Order: sequence, then C-alpha cells, then structure tokens
Amino acid sequence: MLLFRQLFDPVSSTYTYLLADSAAREALLVDPVFEQAQRDSALLREFGLRLRATVDTHVHADHITAAWRLKQLHGSEIIVGAHTGAARADRLAAHGETIPFGSRALEVRETPGHTAGCITLVLDDRSCAFTGDCLLVRGCGRTDFQGGDARALYRSIHSQIFTLPDACLLYPGHDYRGNTVTSVAEERAFNPRLGGALSEGDFVGYMANLGLPHPKQIEVAVPANRQCGYTPQGEGAGAMPDWAPLSFTFAGFWEVAPEWVAEHLPQLQLVDVRERAEFDDALGHIGGARLLPLGELAAHAGELDRERPIVTVCRAGGRSAQATALLQRAGFGKVANLAGGMLRWHAQGLPVEGGPRG
Repeated sequence: MLLFRQLFDPVSSTYTYLLADSAAREALLVDPVFEQAQRDSALLREFGLRLRATVDTHVHADHITAAWRLKQLHGSEIIVGAHTGAARADRLAAHGETIPFGSRALEVRETPGHTAGCITLVLDDRSCAFTGDCLLVRGCGRTDFQGGDARALYRSIHSQIFTLPDACLLYPGHDYRGNTVTSVAEERAFNPRLGGALSEGDFVGYMANLGLPHPKQIEVAVPANRQCGYTPQGEGAGAMPDWAPLSFTFAGFWEVAPEWVAEHLPQLQLVDVRERAEFDDALGHIGGARLLPLGELAAHAGELDRERPIVTVCRAGGRSAQATALLQRAGFGKVANLAGGMLRWHAQGLPVEGGPRG
C-alpha cells in the first residue's frame, strides 16, 4: 500500500512529498526544504519509515534543499537529475531510469525548460506525477535563468506530461494560491499558458513578457543547491537542542522521555499544567513539580527561571504540549513536553507523590 503525504513550507510556498511503501517501510522525500528537516524527520519516525532517498526535481532558486541535512540524519541517498550540474549527489538520474522504494518506484522523465536540469517523477502505475516547477496548477515555471528555455519547456510538458493518462494527478513543486493538485486533462484543457489550442509560438511570446523579479533567495539558494544543500557542520535547520535527548514531533514540539526526566530532576523545572484536583488524583504527581494549570500559566510564566530547562507535564501529554508552545512564545528557549504525560510515567513505575502510591 502506498503511503502519501503532501507537506507545505509557508515561507517559500514549496510542496514536499512523502511517498512510502507501507509494507516495506521504505520512503522517498521529493523536494525537501532545509528549514523543514526536523518536521520531515518527525513524520518519518512517527510512521516508522526508513528514508531511502531524497529527490530534488531541479536546482531550486527560492529555498535550500534539505537533502544533505536529511542524509546526515537518516543516511539517505541524494538523487538529482543528470543535467542539474549539482555536486555531492549520490546518484544522477537520467531519463527513463527508476527510483525504487520498497516494491514501488518513480520513473524519471527529463523535462527541461524551467531550468536545464528539471525532471518530472511519475509513479509506477501512472496514477500521479510530481512536476516540480515545470508545470504548476494553471501555470508553469519561469524560463529566464539557469538555462531556462521557453521552447524546451513547451515541448517537455507536451511530450512528457500531457502524454500521461488524462486522470493522472499532477502535484506541483509550488503554489501561491492554495491549490494542491491538478490533472493532465485539466491542464491540457485549461492551462492559460499551455492548454487548449495555444501553440509553441503563443507560449514563447507569453513567457517573454512575464517581467518577474528574481526570487529573493536566488543568490543564496542556487549556490547551496548546486551542493545539494551541503553545510559543513550541519548548522541551521534540524540542529538538535543539546540540554537533553529530545525528540521532535510532527505536531511541532519537543518531547523528552520520562526515564531521562526521572534521572535529572534536580536540574529541571517541572511544570504540571493539570487542574488542581488532578494533582493528587490516582496518578499523583512528580516530586518537585510546580502546579500551574494551563489556564493560569501565561499569567505566572514570569515566575519561572529562564535559565533552567522546563519540562511540562499533564495527564497524557496534550495540554502540556500546548504549554510548551505558550512558554516558547513567552521567550523560554529550553522547553520540552513529558512524553506520554503522567500516564506513561505511572506505567513505567517511576516515583510519584500523592495518589495511591504517594
């Protein structure tokens, strides 16, 4: 069974795609974004997937790829198109080659025009394709830098994408209007640059008069992406806080395991955000924890020590996860949620005060 997720980076309006064979537990990430490396890693961990490879559809000009960072974190292979000119890739994929993940695979189709090295990735059953910046929803990528060529793009789309089955879903690399997916039939009929009876000459004339400014990040993104997002020390996105062995969740917060907390209680501030009646209920509470119900936390946050790490606690980890976000917004840097809350703490037989074992 195919596991599929469409992920979004709001800064660059980039879509990243996770595809996995749920039986083999092998996954690919298409067009990952550097700043979202922790998010993507968390999703892989929560699904129990092994990242086999990252695939970039081209050398991006508006964001830096997370390919190198994810390789550091997961040992994944870096795959780019054969004509990107990118260094540090593990594999340069040429037209007609396949990229396997478990029993499934993506077919590589070279679709130059937006850049000289663009590729489109077609799922093995041709039910969907990932077009990068080549073809967008009712639009297409620009053709005025990085070896762009309007005539090449027109021919790429008509020969390699519009020849796919009408019902084939097309997933773009970006969208700036909230669109998430389209189809071959829709774009062939309604794309205002390429569809209907529009000719190659019509398209070339259209693209020659776009008059777009260059992407804001182009001077940084293109050199970095020609190195597959390489950073010498792995600084930046995905850097782990060093005060505890934390795990980042797909929901967007840091967690710490109960057993580590139990061993380091003197160094921590424990903030229990349950209601007062729960503090001494059947689950009890952790010795030394300070009771600050979630509804009162914002008013009392200034009473907490900003230098000592804070671990938030509740019954099952939900309210305390919300508390981590509240404290981070208040400027606290070292904050984590107690994974599983008091339920997990209690299940592991760790010491409590109050309740039947107090």
